[in-house]
Amino acid sequence: MRALTPITLADLRLRNRVIKTATFEGMSPGGVPSAKLVEHHVALARGGVGMTTLAYCAVSPHGRTFADQLVMSAELVEQLRPLTEAVHAEGAAAAIQLGHCGGFSKDLEQRRHSPPGPLGPSRAINLYGVLSGLVFTKKMGPAELDAVVEQFAIAAARAREAGFDAIELHLGHGYLLSQFLSPAINRRRDQYGGSLDNRLRLPLRVVRAVREAVGPRVPILCKTNLRDDIRGGLEVDESIEIARALEREGVDALVLSGGIVSKSAFYLLRGDRPLREMIAVENKPAQRMALRLFGPQVIAAHPFEELFFLPLARQVRAAVNMPLCLLGGIVSRDNLETAMAEGFELAAMGRALIENPNFVRDLEAGLVTRSACTHCNVCVAEMDRGGVRCVLPRDA
Repeated sequence: MRALTPITLADLRLRNRVIKTATFEGMSPGGVPSAKLVEHHVALARGGVGMTTLAYCAVSPHGRTFADQLVMSAELVEQLRPLTEAVHAEGAAAAIQLGHCGGFSKDLEQRRHSPPGPLGPSRAINLYGVLSGLVFTKKMGPAELDAVVEQFAIAAARAREAGFDAIELHLGHGYLLSQFLSPAINRRRDQYGGSLDNRLRLPLRVVRAVREAVGPRVPILCKTNLRDDIRGGLEVDESIEIARALEREGVDALVLSGGIVSKSAFYLLRGDRPLREMIAVENKPAQRMALRLFGPQVIAAHPFEELFFLPLARQVRAAVNMPLCLLGGIVSRDNLETAMAEGFELAAMGRALIENPNFVRDLEAGLVTRSACTHCNVCVAEMDRGGVRCVLPRDA
């Protein structure tokens, strides 16, 4: 089975082509990695993945969506070393996803930064933070743009010090670099807005700075949107051009995803909307009430389908030669075989590995052929209840 054969990205050899995709763990209270976070990734490594990805780590305090997120500070280097060392001891590689929230934040600490409040490509209403008092996103000026580029580079260098084997830059899901790429969000009229070349300017500056910081031997992956799933947003024709631009810059692989978390959260997941559970874990009464009243209308439903991003991802596959990672609805041996047969070098899995961290080992041993995940998505709510986990009985 080709998905279980080794692959090399830059100078990194992975024992197989299955990657645990970055899904926010909810295991860093106060922004401090917990023993639970380490064990979460060790279990995935022990279970056989080629590489596990530590999810959303902000490149600066200004880049946090909410308070309990990691920030790649100098102090975090030593705090994360036990995680990378333990993952390596199990024979897997460790990647870290670096990003910046841009104008998508409800972290009240944003008020203390300079300039205060969330920053993005354009002035806008910050729907995610309205009920927290962070009503507006401010337009970034030249100094803020330069600072973000430097922050990504410093964060990547620190991640290498912490023992991470690969860097995943978050260019998707409506975070800062995705905001610049999206024509629906980026309404600038300067050299960073308008044409796709202009909208690519900041992401490409970040890629170049990170490459300079980590060198040519370290794989850089980029998570990109195939489409935004919002009116006037990024569509696959421009996503193809973004992929070509990243290939020219020497990015080692793309992880193909989609959706804008603040506006189309379940486009990138598919399946049930666990609104009752999401309401139950919300600790702010106003947000709890808003979810109860408007959740069914605002959070669009997207039925689950296996390999749901494949039709769009095929178009990117036909346009570039670089390694691509297929994501979305990979839940079985057949799905993995299809991904490889379609020409994708890597396959990323999320909920199937949350349901069973040992899925790859069990697959190799012939103990399973498909995941027991029901796509109920209650694991999304569990992120805010002590950490992401599957709520199904283990023998389901």
